[in-house]
Amino acid sequence: MSNILKGKVALVTGGSRGLGAATAEALAGQGADVAISYVTSAEKAEAMVETLRARGVRALAIQSDQADMAAAKPLVDKVVAYFGKLDILINNAAIAVQGKTVDAPDLDTVNLDRQWQINVMGAVATTRAAAPVLSDGGRIIFIGSALGTHVPFTGAADYAGTKAAIIGYAKGVARDLGGRNITVNVIQPGVMPTDMAAEVLGDGVPDALMNLHAIRRIATLEEVSALICHLAGPNGGYITGGVVDVAGGLAI
Repeated sequence: MSNILKGKVALVTGGSRGLGAATAEALAGQGADVAISYVTSAEKAEAMVETLRARGVRALAIQSDQADMAAAKPLVDKVVAYFGKLDILINNAAIAVQGKTVDAPDLDTVNLDRQWQINVMGAVATTRAAAPVLSDGGRIIFIGSALGTHVPFTGAADYAGTKAAIIGYAKGVARDLGGRNITVNVIQPGVMPTDMAAEVLGDGVPDALMNLHAIRRIATLEEVSALICHLAGPNGGYITGGVVDVAGGLAI
């Protein structure tokens, strides 16, 4: 266990599973106290809190639905009330809706619109709530997607659009908060071994998709969370407004 983040407080939205859980553990492994948000699975969230506390850090799980923009400020307020401050915000919570081509007659517009609400407006609301209280020299990291800048297959317009929107927003926030030495970056993973990916792709990655990768495998959660920790740490202090792919060359 490293102590490079000891004394820092991080909030990881959607931190009870998948990349969010891996990131929370990685941050705790470097000494940070960690709050996670979750929507429905209190049992899974509390299990994650116990895992984090076993690493010797303070931890807290907060139920908060990112689809509700009004929930963002109470979420941030609870983090600050419990820990006394907020240094690192990881905007991780998101959903992926199985897409169809935009001209499909049975396009699921209800769930696609919800995807925009959670992936974009929810992340915007959390960032707005956190910005005034975030420590000077703090970090904001958005979890985007390689599809935010490169769309190699059909049926991904809305999901890709949500992740592309995050890039422009993050760059603007980086400009707004740079005077306080707060860095803001976007990490763009490709396919990862998460429940969300399985819901879209099924049991495995199709060969046609795998063949688009220069490195012919999917990312590990540890590879992605390690980059998040680097940007969250002291060595990330002069990296801002960046968009970094962790996608095995999918976007080459």
